[in-house]
Amino acid sequence: MEGSDSGSPADPSEVSQRDSVSSAGARARCVLIYLVNDTAVQLTVESLSSITVLDLGRMVREALQLPETSADVFTLWLVSPLLELQLKSRHQPYKVCRQWQDLLYRFTECREEEITHDEPFVQFRRNVFFPKAKELLIEEEGVLRLLYEEAKCNILEGRYPCDPQDCESLGALSCRVELGRCEGEEQCATVSSKLGSFLPPHLCGRGAGGLLSVLRGGRGGRGGERLLQAYRSLPEHSGCSEEEQIKRHLQSYLSLCHHLPYYGCAMFSGQIDKPAQGLLQRGGRKSVSVGISLEGVYIIDTKEKHVLLGLGFSELSWEHSYPEEGGDAHILWLEFDGEEAGTPVNKLLKIYSKQAELMSGLIEFCVELGAPQGDEAGDVTATQEPPGRGRGLEKRGKLRRQTSVVCNRIENLSTINYVEEGEKIKRVKPKRAASFFSRQPPSGSASYTSVQVTDSLEQG
Repeated sequence: MEGSDSGSPADPSEVSQRDSVSSAGARARCVLIYLVNDTAVQLTVESLSSITVLDLGRMVREALQLPETSADVFTLWLVSPLLELQLKSRHQPYKVCRQWQDLLYRFTECREEEITHDEPFVQFRRNVFFPKAKELLIEEEGVLRLLYEEAKCNILEGRYPCDPQDCESLGALSCRVELGRCEGEEQCATVSSKLGSFLPPHLCGRGAGGLLSVLRGGRGGRGGERLLQAYRSLPEHSGCSEEEQIKRHLQSYLSLCHHLPYYGCAMFSGQIDKPAQGLLQRGGRKSVSVGISLEGVYIIDTKEKHVLLGLGFSELSWEHSYPEEGGDAHILWLEFDGEEAGTPVNKLLKIYSKQAELMSGLIEFCVELGAPQGDEAGDVTATQEPPGRGRGLEKRGKLRRQTSVVCNRIENLSTINYVEEGEKIKRVKPKRAASFFSRQPPSGSASYTSVQVTDSLEQG
């Protein structure tokens, strides 16, 4: 945490290294709190070793001249290339940084050399627990711009998979916000020369996206031309000043992002089993991102940049299992309704990750908050539910592959399928409606009935 005494955003090029937390003493220290766009807020902090997230967040908001109403919108995160953690208001960032290596050993599979050289920084960004319904009511441009910068970063980096036509719409809005109206060749030339500032890599003809993302995006094709066309045809709001126009476009950008069910998620890394390629072949494992928000859980293929599975909390049960001696890694188990050869079954998905404990704790906390229940969250949940999924087997059509990146691809998952037959739990037998796990949302919203099972579940 080093820098000047000013409280305004600083260019990171002026800082020798990204160092949010350094040695603390009795005198005042200069602290850098980074924003998502890599600029930094420089603060002078007394008692660095004991200051809390609550107090440090207030200082950041004052430096950025954000209204007090934004206190629930943003919070502080501890971030490095190896791990991201949202801090609680009572946490003391300096002390958590001192424990960073221990946290990396506990929650990552990184090598000792990587852990030794990793250094976290403190970042001011969106609070996972801030409801999207409330975000739509924000009018302050400073708050909207910070949310926009974060959403744009997640789109461009592929953390939020997005269909090409939506990427182009979002890119056009970014051009309007950052370059002004498209009134001549100057803006068009800027867009063409800085295409990567407005579109994800696979739409710019570069990057290492998977085959499906290349086909969807037309790698090396006309992504730039379509972006320019969308930019030129972007409608303006009549009778509004330029300042009001910008605010409307920021709101439009965020509103489009809200159609992505994983918007606002905390992201975790993990692996899942690939489907077997043949009778005698195992499929290996596939790297995935696990997004968890107030609405549900989303499994995202990190290579192909599309959703494999999206579930609301009322559609799943879950459990976290620790590795046994000589056994496998930490596992987050997700249980949900499905079909096998036209027969209703319960499906179990294994997510291998040392962050399974963090995922399970976040799911439990979101369920306890009861966000998907009540009038306020009900509308949002209904609009964000992944396409093609219903509330019960009787409402759900047959599973089929869909083209949008936000749709479920359950046929690409390797799951354990089981049913109830009498008093026994068996795999893929006619109809059952019981849950193997006891960890579920409250009975008012869950679609499962918990049962007591003593036999261990067959794995494989």
